[in-house]
Amino acid sequence: MRKIDQFLQAALQQNASDLHFLSGDPPRIRVHGGLQNMMDTELTVDIVQESIFEIMDGAAQRTFEEQDAVDFAYEIPEVSRFRVNAFRHLNGVGAVFRAIPSNAITLDELDMPRIVRDLCKHTSGMILVTGKTGSGKSTTLAAMIDEMNRRMKGHILTIEDPIEFVHKAKGCLISQREVGVHSPGFAEALHSAMREDPDVILVGEMRDLETISIAVTAAEMGILVMGTLHTNGAAPTVDRIINSFPADKQSHIRTMISTSLRGVISQQLLPTIHRPGRAAALEIMINTNAIANLIRQGKLDQLETAIQSGGAAGMQSMDKALMDLVEKGWVSGHEAYLQAHNKQKFEKVRETE
Repeated sequence: MRKIDQFLQAALQQNASDLHFLSGDPPRIRVHGGLQNMMDTELTVDIVQESIFEIMDGAAQRTFEEQDAVDFAYEIPEVSRFRVNAFRHLNGVGAVFRAIPSNAITLDELDMPRIVRDLCKHTSGMILVTGKTGSGKSTTLAAMIDEMNRRMKGHILTIEDPIEFVHKAKGCLISQREVGVHSPGFAEALHSAMREDPDVILVGEMRDLETISIAVTAAEMGILVMGTLHTNGAAPTVDRIINSFPADKQSHIRTMISTSLRGVISQQLLPTIHRPGRAAALEIMINTNAIANLIRQGKLDQLETAIQSGGAAGMQSMDKALMDLVEKGWVSGHEAYLQAHNKQKFEKVRETE
């Protein structure tokens, strides 16, 4: 057993989502959104460095030496996979390990609304899942990929940094590529993907103009493109994509997005009160004719209102999702108030606690 394995297995036994393993600090775990110490003893530089370098391959070590940080995946066979970010810091070396289930969780297990399954039935266009780090984007996308893998016959290609959920072929051929191992970057992998006869492309992160541009083009060409952005809300997501382009190209991009976008799922996780764990609050925007017209005309400030009135099409605002969780007794009114956009609507539920 490698040195880090005992810490990771202990973290999993406590239902932790993350292990923070930094020299000069005691090891900490994140359980249901909150950080807590695993022990009081501080980790030494030697123990942390040996533990982290022991699980790095040659490529990861070279990247770490050159850039003082590296992302990679680590697996304890028959236990779990982990997404790892190792880095240098003031007191030496550290790493954060994010636990990844061995198998993708299904949409039913995530209790996703029916409209999310309906989005998986599209054969072309773009579906975006957004939210801050740790909001469950990868889990949602993995469940959607699993749904497609069960239902359709085709080629699903994923581009990730690093590979998280490992998908086994069911109805589909699955190709999974890792940035830094199988391709130098997202844009290069996307260029290559266009020649690999894909039906679905999953882009782990749309982080730069070139990647976004190729993804939008692929969606226009008849491929179903799924991706993530670190944006909070459907309207800011569309705004982020459009404003990634130079001003003289934004009108053309608005038109392309208005026709190729299928939907945006923006999510956040909140601690639950009815049982230990966290619940997902989802803002969902479906690209109806009304939404497409607003995008094409650049009236992005009106998207929020259109989402609020689009319930018949499966849309819901973040505030409605939060209120639903409060009314179910899953989330506290105070927590919903903290995460709400229109906090005035949550004053009453906050005060009743």
